[in-house]
Amino acid sequence: MKPSREKNRPHRQRNERRNGERLAGRRAGQLPDERLPLILEVLPNDDYALLDSGHGRKLERYGPYRIIRPEGQAIWQPAADDSEWDNVDAIFTGDTDEEGMGRWRFPRVPLGETWPMRHDGIPYLGRFTSFRHVGVFPEQASHWAHLEGLIEAARRPVKVLNLFGYTGLASLVAARAGAQVTHVDASKKAIGWARENQEMAGLSDRPIRWICEDAVKFSEREARRGNGYDIILLDPPAYGRGPKGEVWQLFQHLPALIETCRSILSPKPLAVVLTAYSIRSSFFAIHALMRDSFAGMGGRVESGELIIREQSAGRALSTSLFARWVAR
Repeated sequence: MKPSREKNRPHRQRNERRNGERLAGRRAGQLPDERLPLILEVLPNDDYALLDSGHGRKLERYGPYRIIRPEGQAIWQPAADDSEWDNVDAIFTGDTDEEGMGRWRFPRVPLGETWPMRHDGIPYLGRFTSFRHVGVFPEQASHWAHLEGLIEAARRPVKVLNLFGYTGLASLVAARAGAQVTHVDASKKAIGWARENQEMAGLSDRPIRWICEDAVKFSEREARRGNGYDIILLDPPAYGRGPKGEVWQLFQHLPALIETCRSILSPKPLAVVLTAYSIRSSFFAIHALMRDSFAGMGGRVESGELIIREQSAGRALSTSLFARWVAR
């Protein structure tokens, strides 16, 4: 009895199905070089500082404002005195789940929904949201500096695609550096906030396209159109919904999206940067995904964690995992 062709076929040639979705086999070609673990840290500065943390909370300073928010990874004891924790402007209360609803309490004077903030000379609006976020993820500053360096070093026109772009700090940094930016987010409200930030930053004349759409659908359409980008940023949630009810599940949909991103890179790409929040995983998982996806492209995949260095005791608060392919 002859063995089936399917059993003799190399693993990378097979097609499989998962949750009804057809998946291609592993991509052939030499894997990119690798650098890991890479720990990218944000230190206290005039714009932002992690002042202290512990007992499941973190004490932060955004410009002049001192804020307390839940932080599940801060399982240690606070290092600062109680007087430091009592001297605050806003405290998030209520549900402490990542996507849970809550509210803000203002011990001194009531503050509005927004307040003026800065990052590296770029003004923007901080926000008190019901999901404990404040309109910016300061640990991303490491990626923003890397992004800016790539754009300036290219010495040519650079096109950037920012998927799951939220309130737009990465888009503003890229635009200030001289890139043409396409910013995609499924939330109409987030797009509105991002456009406010563009105007506040004095960058209204910079070429930024604001697209309110599902990131997967937009990327697939760009592939059909033959459009390409030099740098692609992905900051997907663990779970989300698009403007037309499209469901996003990170582990289910990320591999296909990474493949689509590869297909819409320009002939001379610079980087693809993936950040993953709120997942029960290791950076080794997304590191392996990125290396497999960019087989045959050369370059290097750098992976690790984004951390914020605490001011009080110098502890490292890990905020997210990341993996980025860099063409070199």
